[in-house]
Amino acid sequence: MNAITKALKHQEKSALKKLQHKSFSTIESLIAKPELIETIQEELPNYRSRLYTPMQTLCMFISQALNSDRSCQNVVNEMALTTHQSVATGGYCKARQRLSETMVSKLTKAVAKRNEQRVKIRWRWQERTVYLVDGTTLTMPDTSANQESYPQTSALPKGLGFPICRVVGVISLSTGSLMDACVSPYHGKGASEQTLLRNMLGVFKRGDVVLADAFYSTYFLIEHMIAHGIDIVFVQHGARSRTTDFTSGTVMGENDHLITLKKPKLKPEWMTQNEYDSAPNKLTIRELKAGGKTLITTMLCPKKHPLKALGALYKQRWQIEVDLRNIKSTLGLKSLSCKTPQMAIKELWIYFLAYNLIRSIMLASAHQCSLLPREISFKHTLQLLSAFRNNCKITTKQLLRRIGEKYIGNRAGRVEPRAIKRRRNDYPLLMKLRDVAREEILKNGHPKKLK
Repeated sequence: MNAITKALKHQEKSALKKLQHKSFSTIESLIAKPELIETIQEELPNYRSRLYTPMQTLCMFISQALNSDRSCQNVVNEMALTTHQSVATGGYCKARQRLSETMVSKLTKAVAKRNEQRVKIRWRWQERTVYLVDGTTLTMPDTSANQESYPQTSALPKGLGFPICRVVGVISLSTGSLMDACVSPYHGKGASEQTLLRNMLGVFKRGDVVLADAFYSTYFLIEHMIAHGIDIVFVQHGARSRTTDFTSGTVMGENDHLITLKKPKLKPEWMTQNEYDSAPNKLTIRELKAGGKTLITTMLCPKKHPLKALGALYKQRWQIEVDLRNIKSTLGLKSLSCKTPQMAIKELWIYFLAYNLIRSIMLASAHQCSLLPREISFKHTLQLLSAFRNNCKITTKQLLRRIGEKYIGNRAGRVEPRAIKRRRNDYPLLMKLRDVAREEILKNGHPKKLK
């Protein structure tokens, strides 16, 4: 047994011992599972015996994502109070850089996979696994390194925008866990949501169902899903939905028919000629109207999959919007903090890992309280977990029961305006480089009246 294996075994035993005495780090106990320890061990580089071990550093990094104060100084201060070490942050920051991004991403996916294995059959839709797909954007600190790797949007003059990246995620409908994610610059070659999703198609297996919006209703993605036995429910592409005629094709019922899609005449740039030639010249899919939306699906039988059932299923796609809100707003990931692109992406995966660990706790509470995981409040769980981490005198079983006491009811049919009522303050937007603005202030002083 080498030194790294011995160190990991010691950390695992230490975490489990703390768990037995109920005076443990919740994060450390969640990660100290045999299958997760193996994932960490596979990606660990050689390291000396340090104060900030890989496990300790990983737990502190996750703790930053869960705290309202996300600074390195805050998390180092918390550790200094229990270990009597220095409050200097240099050692911790170097330890964060040594953590492997691959290790964090693999650990995130391993936690999600473990959550899926704990799902009850009755929690699934017709005993099938349903995945949700959607994209979002995140900003980074305005450093030259971040701007070079993730340039600002071209709509703004140079120097006025922030580095921005595009993220596409695959989330389980049953557990809310993030199964996989792919990151790219906001614009440029290979930065579209379809391209990012193609990099994650291995997540889906035969018999799964995928829900997505109209942005993903492309011929070759649908062809891939059909070829691999994966069903879809997408919104029909806008241009096609405007010309839909439910009296054409094979009519299956009111606002329900089968249509034929023809292969595009032009080969996509990302596709090889052999792949294009081997794709079928036409596809038969089902088009229907439910809930005010025109949907397409590969589930062709109206008796086995009625229109109303498919409409109700697609309504669940909204859950991914709520999940992304939980990651960006509740956890605070609207803007990353790290000043280099390598650390920024590692920070992104740390947030995804923290999110999946919280979903693990919610899943355990759902089992104990006989609820669906989607009936449990994410923010309520995060609040209780924060209190529990601050030496709250309750057991883990009591914590899970408290989490299950506040559940989310059925919110079907809610309509809210996409607008904010609170007005902005009187300060104008910065419409020039900050250095230029400083020079003008030094020369002419602050404007007497803010416009």
